[in-house]
Amino acid sequence: MRKLTHEEILSLRLKLEELPNVAPHPISLVLHNIRSLYNVGSIFRTCDAARVKQLILCGYTPHPPRKEIEKTALGAVDTVPWRYFKKIEEALEYLREDKNKIIALEITDNKRRYDTFTKDEFPMAIIIGNELIGIEDRILALCDDAVEIPMYGVKHSLNVSVAAGIILFETVRIFHNLYNNNNSR
Repeated sequence: MRKLTHEEILSLRLKLEELPNVAPHPISLVLHNIRSLYNVGSIFRTCDAARVKQLILCGYTPHPPRKEIEKTALGAVDTVPWRYFKKIEEALEYLREDKNKIIALEITDNKRRYDTFTKDEFPMAIIIGNELIGIEDRILALCDDAVEIPMYGVKHSLNVSVAAGIILFETVRIFHNLYNNNNSR
């Protein structure tokens, strides 16, 4: 075993000019009232890595152009399609018109695990809420379902950028398994 060189890694990655010709995963991520510009930038980068369809920013979530977002996004604001909606209700209406199931990532009385998605839930939009209060009940009422990432320690939550990475890559894995698409691209 040896570590790949930078050139070898680049040869395995999708090229910017190939991006328009490769279908994204049928997953949209919605960020509602996220406070940290650095979390938003990190999530942009994760959305690029997971090749999501789009990133939707809502409420007071900061959006490009901002140097703090760019710092952690490392160029992903140019590779991830994104939109900003002041009101999340408008964003959810836009997503429903595109036939998305709306899924909240939140601790609820539903107790559905994050690794239980089925074929009929794609395409989907996953909502991640504020770092402190999560997703408000009024927004949960607009969702088709909610899932949670199990916590095995003392703390009951993760940083939003970490949670975004976990839910996105698990959802991509499920999508590939359901559609027998083991292609890495």
